[in-house]
Amino acid sequence: MAERTPTDERIMTSEVFARSSAREPRADLGTVAEPARALPVYRRCQVLVVGGGPSGTAAAACAARQGADVVLLERYNHLGGLSTGGLVIWIDRMTDWAGVPVIRGFAEEVFARLPADAVAGPAREEWGSADATRAAHWAPRTAAFHGIVTWSPTLDPERLKGLSQEMLIERGVKLVYHAWAADPLVEANRVRGVTFESKEGRMALLADVVVDATGDGDLFARAGAAFDNDIDAADIHHCMNTAWLFGGVDMKRWIAFRTGEPERYAAFMQSGREACGLFDKPFVSWRDDIALFLGPRQSGYSALDVDDLTAVEVRSRRAMEQHLRHYRAHAPGFENAYALQSAPQIGVRHARRLKGVGSVLRSQWPQGTPLADEIGLSPSVSPKFPSISIPYGALVPQALEGLLACGRHVSCDPASHGFMREIPQCWVTGQAAGVAAALAVQQGVPPRQVKVPALQRALLEQGVVLRAQ
Repeated sequence: MAERTPTDERIMTSEVFARSSAREPRADLGTVAEPARALPVYRRCQVLVVGGGPSGTAAAACAARQGADVVLLERYNHLGGLSTGGLVIWIDRMTDWAGVPVIRGFAEEVFARLPADAVAGPAREEWGSADATRAAHWAPRTAAFHGIVTWSPTLDPERLKGLSQEMLIERGVKLVYHAWAADPLVEANRVRGVTFESKEGRMALLADVVVDATGDGDLFARAGAAFDNDIDAADIHHCMNTAWLFGGVDMKRWIAFRTGEPERYAAFMQSGREACGLFDKPFVSWRDDIALFLGPRQSGYSALDVDDLTAVEVRSRRAMEQHLRHYRAHAPGFENAYALQSAPQIGVRHARRLKGVGSVLRSQWPQGTPLADEIGLSPSVSPKFPSISIPYGALVPQALEGLLACGRHVSCDPASHGFMREIPQCWVTGQAAGVAAALAVQQGVPPRQVKVPALQRALLEQGVVLRAQ
């Protein structure tokens, strides 16, 4: 059985629901032939990043900082992915169990530049504190686990959207919004760009190195790279849902109720399950008058199936309305609640994972040995483990050339995916992919031939935490 993580602690009281009924198989309606056509080339660049989520934003920003000519292709109208459009505004732990920041670099720059009123979390002097009173205060505010205060803040998604955009523009990144990458352009086992769709129709974008930051491995899968999708459909880490925010609440009253009246709170949650079926508890946000709902989580659905994605959206929005009625009627602090926003981006936890030349593995957790090609660290899942080494090989396909992967689809086993999919780890792998892509262009070599010592020096210069080899 996999180790329980702080993320598990956050969500174990949430409900996980199997799909309501099995979808009927699609009828075989035959095929149509798509005629060949010549596509206009929209642009040529050195580094193309596909996907503007946490990892893609970091990749583009850090490749440009390294001196590369960068284009970022994003299907929505904003950057940040699940951390903004997905309303996953609770950012998982970035400190080790002693309170030392291990996820820095691009992530640290983001928090340094966000306005103070856009971030909520414990002060620096509290990180790593095992004081029972402090831990009890921060536990229901998603910032204390195993009795230890951590740096795991919540943030304003709109401010992060704006900051992310400006950081890329400052560095000369060419942003292309409202554009959906369709297929990789592959010649002799090397990715040389992509075709993409927009309101202008289909066009091509050519690049020396492509970074797949789609989150689902869309490009490397379509280019023929090996990948894993071995998931337990009932596992909490592989569920989906659409998150939402309620405004007009009093989260201080709610927390006092939840922590101070456990029997009444348990009865409330039971009544919610009886009334709504799909039922979840709220989390704090960056403001005391806004509540965050990151569930209910729905199992048994595939993030790669359009009918499943549609079903999850339908069920999530119905759940939001049911929650609003029940919380208004019965939850202290929610008497004047209103539906503020449902996420425009579905919350996907797992689709594909690259098979890389290296990987983050459960067997590596106990020792936490620095790998020779370390490009970053992840906080460990509990105080009994040291921080976990992330190898460059986890970003590099086993055989496919011209492409790097970053974000939740990097090479790792199912147990390690529970934390490698989190936003801080996506910032880490995105930063490494962007710097490595820039170095590959500058050295005139495929990404797999980038010299690891040069990559590590460049990452250290950008503020990334690496351990002595």
